[in-house]
Amino acid sequence: MKKLSYYLLLVLAFSQVQAQKDFQGMAVYESKTQAPKFDGMRGGNRDITPEMQKSMEERMKKMLEKTFILNFDKSASIYKEEEKLEAPGQQGGGGFRMMFGSLTGGGGTFYKDVKTKSYTIDKEFMGKEFLVVDSLPKLNWKLEQETKQIGGYNCFKATAVKAPSKTDFRNFGPKNNDDKKDETKKSSGDTKTNFADNFEMPKEIIVTAWYTPEIPVNQGPENYWGLPGLILEINDGTTTILCSKVVLNTKDKVEIKPSKKGKVVSQKEYDETVIKKMEEFREMNRGRAGGPPAMGR
Repeated sequence: MKKLSYYLLLVLAFSQVQAQKDFQGMAVYESKTQAPKFDGMRGGNRDITPEMQKSMEERMKKMLEKTFILNFDKSASIYKEEEKLEAPGQQGGGGFRMMFGSLTGGGGTFYKDVKTKSYTIDKEFMGKEFLVVDSLPKLNWKLEQETKQIGGYNCFKATAVKAPSKTDFRNFGPKNNDDKKDETKKSSGDTKTNFADNFEMPKEIIVTAWYTPEIPVNQGPENYWGLPGLILEINDGTTTILCSKVVLNTKDKVEIKPSKKGKVVSQKEYDETVIKKMEEFREMNRGRAGGPPAMGR
């Protein structure tokens, strides 16, 4: 009898270990970023009418609305933008779209390993493939008592402060038009400005997260992690990432592993490359139309 009980305990323990090993979930996230306003940003280009400004804002808004899929297990995850077919009449501007996508959280596969506290992202920028490998950023989360329901899950609030990324366009906000440098430019008669000159980066970003302990995994969208439950919502002031669907113990298993394509670089090295190329792009386009590059017709 004792041998039978011991055998049953072993079988039960093995089954639990196997169940944890095979556990996998999938979450769908909708990401929306406030599109920048172009009012008062025409610089010296009087050809941009209010109608054109509105059209640019609408196109920018659509480009800043993305859907992502997060596949996760107990220790790792992959986060990737869902591919969408372009609507008729929206083709074109492929080069800019690809570059813009990589600068607004899209493009590539984001792999996170919370055990090793590392991440890997395959990125394509200006025709070159990079494999960014680095340590996961550790935010100093402040756990709050406030709760709310998201998709039937009881969620708790957490907040943190982080430094903005210099290579994420979503972090930029409209520049104060009263800036002394702008006044100097105007007084000198130089009214030709580049689209990028109208924006500046904040010194810090306040992040608000909502996580559910009902799904006890240390995961979330993008590079967010470190909370005692799956993060179902993130808000950083300009961008909101909200989970619209969760499936646990998915039948169709997804291989959760990092990509291996591209030149291996650190996040710092990748950022330096992007900043350099963007400065070159900025100088090349300075003084042209005063508006953003073409986004397709």
